[in-house]
Amino acid sequence: MSQDLFSAADIPDDAMTRPLAVRMRPTSLTEVLGQSAALKAGSPLQRLAMPASQGSVTSPSSVILFGPPGVGKTTLAYIVAHQSEREFEELSAVTSGVKDVREVLARARERLVTEGRETVLFIDEVHRFSKSQQDALLPSVENRDVTFIAATTENPSFSVISPLLSRSVVVKLDALDDEDLSSLVHRAVKDSRGLNDQVRIEEESVDQIVRLSGGDARKALTILEAAAGALTGDRKRKKGSRKPIIKPDVVSSVMDVATVRYDRQGDDHYDVISAFIKSMRGSDVDAALHYLARMIRAGEDPRFIARRIMIASAEEVGMAAPQILQTTVAAAQAVAMIGMPEARIILAEAVVAVATAPKSNASYKAMDDALADVDAGRIGEVPLHLRNAPTKLMKAWGNHKGYQYAHDAPGAVAAQEYMPKELEGREYYHPNDRGYEHEIGPRLKRIREILHGDDPTGPDRNLS
Repeated sequence: MSQDLFSAADIPDDAMTRPLAVRMRPTSLTEVLGQSAALKAGSPLQRLAMPASQGSVTSPSSVILFGPPGVGKTTLAYIVAHQSEREFEELSAVTSGVKDVREVLARARERLVTEGRETVLFIDEVHRFSKSQQDALLPSVENRDVTFIAATTENPSFSVISPLLSRSVVVKLDALDDEDLSSLVHRAVKDSRGLNDQVRIEEESVDQIVRLSGGDARKALTILEAAAGALTGDRKRKKGSRKPIIKPDVVSSVMDVATVRYDRQGDDHYDVISAFIKSMRGSDVDAALHYLARMIRAGEDPRFIARRIMIASAEEVGMAAPQILQTTVAAAQAVAMIGMPEARIILAEAVVAVATAPKSNASYKAMDDALADVDAGRIGEVPLHLRNAPTKLMKAWGNHKGYQYAHDAPGAVAAQEYMPKELEGREYYHPNDRGYEHEIGPRLKRIREILHGDDPTGPDRNLS
């Protein structure tokens, strides 16, 4: 690799013909926006970017850059190679096979032995590499034949094999926040590598680009470039003429709908679903509808969404408003029958029902507590008076003897034990005071007193 950030093959004769996102790539770590935690003094990337001649044995030999699209993973790898005076080799997991990996590793080994020059091997989308492809990297990473830098948008814990993960430092990169993206847009308008001050942009347009880009720097610059192009085309502004102004309607004309960042197989899927469920649980109907909209726009299966809403109605609402489960079941059936786009209305109704209902997880917790007893072996024998007695022999054993038919007792509750002897007095269900459970609580207290022979009201009790 030459001393320039990009090799000659990367730079056309007219550099300004390159996309704006390429032209505006940072050329040093100090230019990188929005990754202060990952680039703080003494961080793995800072140490790795030191010239190889000054490098420390504590510098990592393998780094996995984990973060959403458009945060500069490839750029960081370029910068590290350039600043550390290492050769740069790049492979894409989409197009490369084991043979390609072995050829690159062989070149790196030869370069190290004959020239004493180290190599940065950058693999984009490493999560797409098979196990055998990742295995092929291990010896060279272990022996430090290469400085291995990988980029992935998926959680490395699930997408990178354990031996490679254990030899790597995982650096989490964050989506750029609004302030960073705004700075980037303003920089691109003024910078000689960017639009070179050939246009002006209104702050409202900057805010619009920031909103549409969803934390993706590449996307923000692409939208900006399209908006500028819509005003100027290929023409250069004449000296003394007024600069065209990028207004919100121009941005809208080149960007109809924001593309939602949501990979149904990746972390975004689980993060949005998690936020969706937590919003319903927390009774924030507006946030729940927001995450519902994100899933719908991203093409999530509406039947999957409906199933999650049904589960939430049981887990989060429960007996505080038992009719909500019926609502969500009906919604799921309607979604399956109708399909999109009309199903979005039904899903919204179900979400509103769950989010605004009184909440109780008492039934959920009761079931888990009961299962915990069973799993721990606390089961005991079924009491004789509750056992079936279809034969004379079973009756002779005492099955069914002494059983009291509940409907013959006042209030249809008879004083008798139903639990195995080992679990007598064990209580699992504890209703709260919200919604319908506010009524259940006092009734259940009296029922338990009757069952266990502690009823203070006597035979004239009324449980209605």
